[in-house]
Amino acid sequence: MSDYHINVFYSEKDGGYIADIPDLRFCSAFGATPEEALHEVLIAKEVWIESARASGKPVPRPRYQPAIYRVAS
Repeated sequence: MSDYHINVFYSEKDGGYIADIPDLRFCSAFGATPEEALHEVLIAKEVWIESARASGKPVPRPRYQPAIYRVAS
């Protein structure tokens, strides 16, 4: 089973780490450390999915794959 890809990166502007899930529009979180940002975005993911389902909106399947993981055919 696959799960959503999560990007974690340092934001100089925000002075901390941002974690986001490209497949879930606007699903992101902030943390002072990469681990904290990851923890927070996992919570945000659950809330995002719950909210989408409660409002009858579709929940996209995990599809995003960074270029580094793509295999040339």
